[in-house]
Amino acid sequence: MIAQSSRDFDEIDHKTCRSICDAVGERLQQSMRPEPGLTSHLQQLMDELRRREREHA
Repeated sequence: MIAQSSRDFDEIDHKTCRSICDAVGERLQQSMRPEPGLTSHLQQLMDELRRREREHA
């Protein structure tokens, strides 16, 4: 196997990077839905995270 240095790869622009991050985040949210029986503290943290995500959308 031939090792490649980081300069061999083209950089992607910010908009493309943001789109990729958003898509990965959405898929993680879909596949990692909270399971029933979360502790009340963890449920509060999840609720706060969702609230903050809605505010930024």
